[in-house]
Amino acid sequence: PNTTRKKRPRKVADYTNPAMTTEEEKTEDPEKKQDMTETLHDEVDFKDEENVGNDAEDKDKASSSEPDEEEEDTPWSKRMGEVFRTYWYLGLMAFGGPQAHVAILRDHLIVQRNWMDEDAFMELFAIGQGLPGPTSTQLVVSTALAHAGPLGGLMAFFLWNLPGLIVLTTCGMLIATFVDPNEPPWYLVGLPPAAISLVFKAFYGFTQKLDRLGYVLALMSCVVAILINGDERIDPLSSQFVYPSLLALGAVVTLVDSKRGEKSFGTYKSASKGWDANSDRTMRRIGIPLWVGGLLVLLWAASLAVSVLLVDKAGITDPYLEIFEVMFRVGSLIFGGGQVVLPLLQTEVVPGWMTKDTFLQGLGLAQSMPGPLFNFSSYLGAVYRGVPGALVAYLGLFGPGIMLIFAIVPFWARLRHMAWFRAVLNGLNATAIGLVGAACVILWEAAVVTAADAMVFCAAGTMAVAFNVQAPFVVIAGGILGAVLHEDAADLGQV
Repeated sequence: PNTTRKKRPRKVADYTNPAMTTEEEKTEDPEKKQDMTETLHDEVDFKDEENVGNDAEDKDKASSSEPDEEEEDTPWSKRMGEVFRTYWYLGLMAFGGPQAHVAILRDHLIVQRNWMDEDAFMELFAIGQGLPGPTSTQLVVSTALAHAGPLGGLMAFFLWNLPGLIVLTTCGMLIATFVDPNEPPWYLVGLPPAAISLVFKAFYGFTQKLDRLGYVLALMSCVVAILINGDERIDPLSSQFVYPSLLALGAVVTLVDSKRGEKSFGTYKSASKGWDANSDRTMRRIGIPLWVGGLLVLLWAASLAVSVLLVDKAGITDPYLEIFEVMFRVGSLIFGGGQVVLPLLQTEVVPGWMTKDTFLQGLGLAQSMPGPLFNFSSYLGAVYRGVPGALVAYLGLFGPGIMLIFAIVPFWARLRHMAWFRAVLNGLNATAIGLVGAACVILWEAAVVTAADAMVFCAAGTMAVAFNVQAPFVVIAGGILGAVLHEDAADLGQV
């Protein structure tokens, strides 16, 4: 930088040596005194110019350190490629139901690829728990949406569901000649216990970040969820009201506790790096304005109201409209997805669309397929009205949950840096983690029936936890070990 500037006239006092006495000062040589005064002037001017240079350098440093512009984001095309490479094979490997899916997604998106921090992942999971629709699919969509925008979310949605959609639609057309679901083929028997081991791993990982209050909330939701699923006197359908109520209660508890300051039981922190109030990268990646999110909520409500009115009030008997109305209404009422949707679907389609045996055959097949159980809708639609019916049923059952997650994620990204909203998310996270713990207990009873299943579970869990093997390979290894132990092969541990 140019350090020269016009010199300012400065008033400099005559040089006086403090060591001199008054008499010595009077007799001092005037020429010597003048020389010292000029020397002092030169030193002042030199320091003045040096300070100008330092000021300019400081200004340059300050301007270079100011965050006028954020670091350039990864190109959208590259992020879309990452979404495709991540989800195309997860759709083939995602066995084990919603909670196993959460474990698989956590392993790939946080541990393997570091797309986001675990706080953000659990917040999105909790939001999915609080919305109607398939929780694991909503988590797939929301994580891809936060990474690559709306097209990334839609791509992840279809890749995640495509294998199950194709197989179940085909089986719905050819059910009479397909596999007997009451006797699963040998190559599928090891998949459920292997998938359940991933749920245990995920639950353990989630609990490591809980505080004291979080443990209490997680225990509360875990106990209630086990009670609902284990007590024959309690209607399992009550979970669609109890689960959202538990989440809301957890949010209220942590919000109130956060106002207690130093006396609070929980720990409340500011937004994590990359998701704070000073960065709008997340909102730019999502690409959905808040007003569009609000419009999607209105569109969901209008679609539900219009379809119900056309079928129930106007009496329109078009079969495809009937399929859409049934599926869209059921998809709008079910929280948590998975097994919760089955009783409602059975009530709606048996015996009108098919027999109970046909329904149960398709259910057994759907449970052996990768991807969400909501793919069962394509089977039901195919049995009733062929391929067009399968597509209408598929879009109808998935529609509410997908519309709502697209609508809510922009609000989450905008609000999550605010203290009160993060306190609310703390409660949602802890309560949702408790539901994962309940799933460990419930799914263990369903998946581990024989000693061979327990052996597969232990081997798969060791691979996942001790050796950090990726989830799809854990599931494949479990399938191989289960096939080896099967009664048609080594016939070991079948008791």
